[in-house]
Amino acid sequence: MTKKLHVLLFGVLLAWCAAPACVAQDEFAQPVPPPLFLTAAASNYNAADFQPIGKSMDAMLQWIPPSDPRFVYEGRFDFTDPKGPEVAWESDRIRIDFEGETLGLRFDRVRGQSFFDVQVDDAVWILALRHGGRQRLLLRHSLPPGRHHLTLFKRSEASAGTVRFEGIELAADGRVCPPAPVKYPLAMEFYGDSITVGACNEDGAVDQWTNRLTHNCALSYAALTAAAFSADCRNLAVSGMGIDIGYAPPRAFQLWNRVAARTNAPSADLKAWQPDVVFANFGENDDSFTKTRRFAFPPTFADDYVALIRQIRRAYPNARIVLLRGGMWGGANSARLRVPWENAVARLEAGDKNVTHFVFTHWSALHPRVPDDRAMADELIQWLKTQDFMRTPANQP
Repeated sequence: MTKKLHVLLFGVLLAWCAAPACVAQDEFAQPVPPPLFLTAAASNYNAADFQPIGKSMDAMLQWIPPSDPRFVYEGRFDFTDPKGPEVAWESDRIRIDFEGETLGLRFDRVRGQSFFDVQVDDAVWILALRHGGRQRLLLRHSLPPGRHHLTLFKRSEASAGTVRFEGIELAADGRVCPPAPVKYPLAMEFYGDSITVGACNEDGAVDQWTNRLTHNCALSYAALTAAAFSADCRNLAVSGMGIDIGYAPPRAFQLWNRVAARTNAPSADLKAWQPDVVFANFGENDDSFTKTRRFAFPPTFADDYVALIRQIRRAYPNARIVLLRGGMWGGANSARLRVPWENAVARLEAGDKNVTHFVFTHWSALHPRVPDDRAMADELIQWLKTQDFMRTPANQP
């Protein structure tokens, strides 16, 4: 069965896609270019693509635990649970190669709702996980014999739901293989709110928050921007979050360095992965939330914005930091946001030559839809191409 797909290019298709057999990791002489990630449109979702695995199938399957060293984890995960990592943040990715015609997936501690793009070679299906316990799910589409490349991409945001990944299941005669090491030319990290998450971007004429299927991080302006540069991308944005106040209780300084979108989540090891470029897009919720309630704009916004960016700078001493504004009405039109934001930007740029800023001209009255995300990404991409710092990544040898 062939589906019409939206395609998200993080790079070129892996050169080893047609490799006939598994090889040891150290047999790959050189890293390969970044892989091609695909995303399915929400309209292509079909719950029947996956079916529960019953105990009657246990004898026909083998379990590959998440601790298997051939899994590649790209993103910010919580590995404190020995049973498997918590997958929280949007854009988190899990990759592995395998041989066989059968694929099953294992999850547990499903909280809220999480949606994944499940990509096998050049096909992709949407997996929906909603609140519950252990879930073992079998892909109902038969795979051709030979080697396959699996990528799980978390397309829904961290604050909507989390899961514990507990590995994959293959046919009894299947086997797993280590993916070739990937050499990303650039590393990008995005902080922000629903605009950066990609919230509501596949909704219709009205924003809705009941079903996160149509909130597709893979088609956010952040993901599209990273794709244009074949960059390794982390998206750590939370809908409703502000610098001082917003529709979500946590403030940005409470979550930016966590392994999940909870104030009590463990701190991430920020030395383990260092971005070349950090983007921060905050202020829309500070403006919108207070305006709709006829509150004054937070008087400490500029000071707290500066403090947050300086925290990020201490964690990433070599990164270029790009301060963003815009995407919705407040960022584009609100003077009471613009003035303190410009104050904060001026202070940061005066004290740090590696801080700069960019203001989107495109904006949407509703949350940005996919065409809006593409327009915003196009603006940012064109500007980035003119910047000298893009020619010399901060953390590349």
